[in-house]
Amino acid sequence: MQQYFSADPACESRPVSYTFEWKDRSFSFKTDSGVFSKGETDFGTELLLNALPPLTGRTLDLGCGFGVIGVCLAAVYPVDMVMCDVNRRAVALAEENARSNGVTAQALESDGLTRVEGQFSQIVTNPPIRAGKQVIYSLFAQAHERLLPGGRLFLVIRRQQGAESAARYLSDLFSRVDTLERKKGFYVFACTKN
Repeated sequence: MQQYFSADPACESRPVSYTFEWKDRSFSFKTDSGVFSKGETDFGTELLLNALPPLTGRTLDLGCGFGVIGVCLAAVYPVDMVMCDVNRRAVALAEENARSNGVTAQALESDGLTRVEGQFSQIVTNPPIRAGKQVIYSLFAQAHERLLPGGRLFLVIRRQQGAESAARYLSDLFSRVDTLERKKGFYVFACTKN
């Protein structure tokens, strides 16, 4: 069975739309089969969004799915938004959702950051945990390489899916790892690069 982190989901397309309220704004998102969290904003993503401080500068939504994080941040903050995902169906949806919500964001099909250029002030991700620890840790390392000095990686991860071991790994990469939020077994980390 193909997962949402497959490049080209084989499952039949069954689009669904829903609305999401954040920061006194209403967003409309189109989702589909073969893309993470079809038909809703998952709890982890919402917790991550609500824990973030105000952002500015070049920002990457890593593993963007259908674009909830990137679209919301681009609508509310003065960021230069780039969204990327390995899943081409997700990237097409992220592009469409940016347009339909009136925000400017670049959407790229990329395995990790392989096709993403340049440096970022911050990278935000709800990582594809089901892809496995090796993939997730590789994404964290790639994010570290692409952050500007003082840049931050923001991520959400569940305790039962390895939050504590991920925090130890992130502490080896980054000069500082702070817990911004903890709720229902989910942790939101802010990892700062020297």
